[in-house]
Amino acid sequence: MKVGILGTGDVGRTLGKAFVTLGHEVKLGAREATNEKAAAWAQETGPKASHGTFADAAAFGDLIVLSTHGAANDAVIKSIPAERLKGKLLIDTTNPLDFSKGKPPGLFVGHTDSGGEQVQRAAPAARVVKCWNIVGHTAMFRPEYAGGAPDMFICGNDGEAKKEVTQILRDFGWSEVTDLGGIESSRYLEPLCIVWVMYGFITGGWTHAFKLLKK
Repeated sequence: MKVGILGTGDVGRTLGKAFVTLGHEVKLGAREATNEKAAAWAQETGPKASHGTFADAAAFGDLIVLSTHGAANDAVIKSIPAERLKGKLLIDTTNPLDFSKGKPPGLFVGHTDSGGEQVQRAAPAARVVKCWNIVGHTAMFRPEYAGGAPDMFICGNDGEAKKEVTQILRDFGWSEVTDLGGIESSRYLEPLCIVWVMYGFITGGWTHAFKLLKK
């Protein structure tokens, strides 16, 4: 499979390397084709890795992963010709974090809307699934915890797209995947990220994850 990653931060580079590890080809996209972080990542990751603009990555990928800052999502999507996203699975890993009042951050949208819904509206022909937004990048691939396998919560409007994401998560080592329904459930998943962040600030650690216990 060919994967286009939109974003060159820790999440984008981590997920890109994970897809390459599993045998996929990955193009890391940035605003500029000459982005130094993307170029360094591609050189380090090997022959299955390449880099270009956001539009280049979207054209390349059968699967698209959005891993920019949440505040940049609209601009990033608008920089991509609509036909390059049409019908494609678009995994939204982002959160609408608001750092305007310092740290820890709040959310710049919530309750009646969400970042996930905004992504789906910005790319109406894509099949958007919210995923990987409730855990740190170090645990996104092959998570191992003493207390057992953590849960990944996902949501989206396209049932087949969620099945595809579930299989991707299984390949990534996530044995526990919970579907929370339509993309509007991002209204609840995104605040869950703040719970994750608050715990990190209190404890000084960033490797924790959530577990849904069933009786």
